[in-house]
Amino acid sequence: MAKNLVIVESPAKAKTIEKFLGSDFQVESSYGHIADLPSKEIGVDVENGFKPKYEEKNRAMAKNLVIVESPAKAKTIEKFLGSDFQVESSYGHIADLPSKEIGVDVENGFKPKYEVSSDKKALVSKLKTLSKNADMVWLASDEDREGEAISWHLAEELKLDTKKTKRIVFHEITKTAILKAIDNPREIDYNLVNAQQARRVLDRLVGYELSPVLWRKIKGGLSAGRVQSVSVRLIVEREREIQNFNAVATYSIVAEFVNEAGKAFKAKLPKNFNTKKEAEDFLNKNIGSQYQVADLETKPTKKSPTAPFTTSPLQQEAARKLYLPVGITMQLAQRLYEAGLITYMRTDSVNLSAEAMSAAEAEIIKSYGKEFSKPRTFTNKNKGAQEAHEAIRPTDMSRHTVNIDRDQARLYDLIWKRTLASQMSDAQLERTNVKIEANNHDEIFTASGEVLLFEGFLKVYLEGHDDDEEEQEGMLPALKVNEKLANNYITATERYSRPPARYTEASLVKKLEELGIGRPSTYAPTISTIINRNYVEKGTLEGQERNYTQLTLQNSKVGEKLLKENTGSDKGKLVPTDIGTIVTDFLVKNFGNILDYNFTAKVEQDFDEIAE
Repeated sequence: MAKNLVIVESPAKAKTIEKFLGSDFQVESSYGHIADLPSKEIGVDVENGFKPKYEEKNRAMAKNLVIVESPAKAKTIEKFLGSDFQVESSYGHIADLPSKEIGVDVENGFKPKYEVSSDKKALVSKLKTLSKNADMVWLASDEDREGEAISWHLAEELKLDTKKTKRIVFHEITKTAILKAIDNPREIDYNLVNAQQARRVLDRLVGYELSPVLWRKIKGGLSAGRVQSVSVRLIVEREREIQNFNAVATYSIVAEFVNEAGKAFKAKLPKNFNTKKEAEDFLNKNIGSQYQVADLETKPTKKSPTAPFTTSPLQQEAARKLYLPVGITMQLAQRLYEAGLITYMRTDSVNLSAEAMSAAEAEIIKSYGKEFSKPRTFTNKNKGAQEAHEAIRPTDMSRHTVNIDRDQARLYDLIWKRTLASQMSDAQLERTNVKIEANNHDEIFTASGEVLLFEGFLKVYLEGHDDDEEEQEGMLPALKVNEKLANNYITATERYSRPPARYTEASLVKKLEELGIGRPSTYAPTISTIINRNYVEKGTLEGQERNYTQLTLQNSKVGEKLLKENTGSDKGKLVPTDIGTIVTDFLVKNFGNILDYNFTAKVEQDFDEIAE
C-alpha cells in the first residue's frame, strides 16, 4: 500500500497528478463533493444560526460497478447512469507482458506470462475492493480486440465471479447506446482476446529475437518489430527509387484561343515533344495557321460521394485538409469519442446504422431540401476489414458544430461533412470535349471543361487528393463545330518527369492499408515508433532551383525565355535516416521472410481468422 493518499475532485485531474508522483503516492478522485445538503428536506436549521445539516453522498456502495479504460470515458458515461452505478477507469491495460524479459514460454505452447505493473497495483487493489462490494460488475472497455483483452485482464486479475460479471459494448457514448448495451450484455469474446494475444505474442517474439541481433551486429539500443520494420522498409525502398531516378525533359504545348464571341480559353496538344528542336519546329509550323472547331462533344456526367470515414481515410483526409499528423488525429478523435460526440474511431467498417441514416436524411432535408437527399449504403473494399463497427460519424447529425478545442472542432466538422455528404445526391455535371484543327498541319489541340448543373453532395464536401498535379477542369465558352478561332499565343514549356513522391504520414497509412499490413489501431503507433526510434525523420529540405526553357509563339514570332522552378523539396515528408537504411538492409538480407510484405499481410489475415 502507498504511504501517501492524495485526494482530488476529478478522475482526469487524478490521472494527471499521478504522473508526477512516485509509487509512494496513491491519487484518488472524490468525484466532486462527497457530502451535501439533503435532497428531500431544507437541511438548514433556521432557528439555530442557519446551521447546515450535511449528509454523505452514497457513492462507494453502488450496486453496479462499471469499468472502462479511460477517465474521460468514465466521466461521460457517469452522466447517463443513475446513483446505482459507479463508473471507474482501468487507465488502459492493467496487465501486460513483463518489460524486462520475453514473457512467452516458447517451450510450452507459447504461453504468455502477464504481470500487473507496479504503477497499476494500487489501482487493481482498489478495483478488487469495489468489485467485491458490488452486486454486478459491468466490463465496458472498447469493442475491438484491444478492448476485449482489457476486459479479459480485468476479469482475470480482479478474479471476478462470472455470475456477477457482464460484458457490454457500444460504438457511441450516448444515453441510448449505453442503456441499450446494459439491456443486451454478453460474455467476453475469447476469439477477440486470442487474436489480440496472438498479435502481442508474435510481436514480442519478433522484437525480442531480432533486436539483440541488431545490438551485436550494428549498435546497441536498436529495435526491430514485425510492422515497424516493414514500414521502414517501404520508406527506404521509396528513397532508393528517388535516388536512382533519372529525370527526362519533354516539351508540353499549350495554346490560348479566342472564339467568335471574344471569349478566351486554353487548349493543349495531347502529346509532348522530346527535344527543343521538335518543339521549336512545331511552333514555326503554326505561324500564319488558321484554326477552327473540328469536333464538339457534350455529355452529362455525375460525381458520387465517397463512403463515410473509416480510420485510415480519416487519418489521410485530416492530413490533407487540416495538416494534422496521424497520431494527433487519433488523439483528437479519441477525445471526441469519449465526449460522446462521434462513434468509435478505430474501425474498418463503412456501415451506417438504420437510425444514423434516418437522422442524416432528416438533417439533409431540413438544411438543404429533399432533392439533396439520397440514402445509400457502402461496401468495404478492404478484404481484411475487421469488427462489426459502424463508420466514424457524429452521434447527433443535427449538431453541425461543436464548441470545444479548435482542432477537435475542425476534426468534428470534417467527420460531420463527410457523413452527411455520403447520404446526399450525386452532383450533376455537363462535360464538354473540344477538338481544334489547323489548316496547315495534322496535329489536333484538345480542350475540356465542366459545368456544374446540380451541386448535390458537393454543397457540403469534396474529397481531397494526394496528387498535386491533378488539374481542375475549368469552364469553356459556348462553341460550335466549324467556328473560326483566333490564336493569342502557343507555348512549348520544358517539363521534367518526376520521381515517385516520398511518403507522407497519410500516404504511408494508405500504402500499409493497400498491402494489408497493420489494422486501424496500429497505424498511428507504428509511425510514432519509427520516428521516435530515429529510423525515419520528417524532411526539412526546401529543395533547389532548376532552370527550364519556355518557347512562345506570339504575333508570328517565336521567342525564348529561361524560367526557374523549385525541385526536390522533402519538407514534412518521411525520409529514412542512415541508421534506418542500414538496419533495413541488414534485416532484409538476413531475415527476409519476416520483412516480406506478403508474410506480414498473411499474419494479419491469420489474426482476423482467429477473431472470427
